[in-house]
Amino acid sequence: MKEEGYIKYYCQWQTGSPVNEDILMQINEWRSILFQHKLIGYNENLGVGYGNISAKYPGSEGLFVISGTQTGHLPILTPEHYSLVTGYDLEKNFLSCTGPIKASSEALTHAAVYALPESFEAVIHVHHFGLWENLLHKIPTTQEEITYGTPEMAKEVRRLWEEKNLGAYQIFAMAGHVEGLISFGHSAQEAGEILMSYFHRYT
Repeated sequence: MKEEGYIKYYCQWQTGSPVNEDILMQINEWRSILFQHKLIGYNENLGVGYGNISAKYPGSEGLFVISGTQTGHLPILTPEHYSLVTGYDLEKNFLSCTGPIKASSEALTHAAVYALPESFEAVIHVHHFGLWENLLHKIPTTQEEITYGTPEMAKEVRRLWEEKNLGAYQIFAMAGHVEGLISFGHSAQEAGEILMSYFHRYT
């Protein structure tokens, strides 16, 4: 987890106004639940925050809202802690965003989920060593040499979809990103419930 929080993609960030609070209500509620369970938080030994959450921007094509970089340590997020992703190119390792803060270092992986053939509305990225260790290769799992926030990880998401029946699980483990797990759903509620069902079963 030592690289968590470091943006690896090319980020074109334009400062802008906070996202409307109504849009954030459901994902912020789930973000608080995940923080309470230490699935999102701050690693004092490494001095970095971990975990993030996103949701599609209502009435738009390709836009999504995501918690900002280095916000894992905060128990409660406000609209100032979210960024609006306005465009991305998975092949070119590029992402553009606007808001009071830059998008999370995992934003490109979230984008890869939103680019899947089925339309999903929310993505959650968490860290938990015990859960990760128990689920590794029991659920769709990325290859060990693939690190987070890279075009290769984006391609891995599509590979898991095509080869490992990812759509039936809506959760995957990141073998090359120790502790890293991502769940997703047609709502933040669904994405959160999928993750917590595994959490309660395996921890």
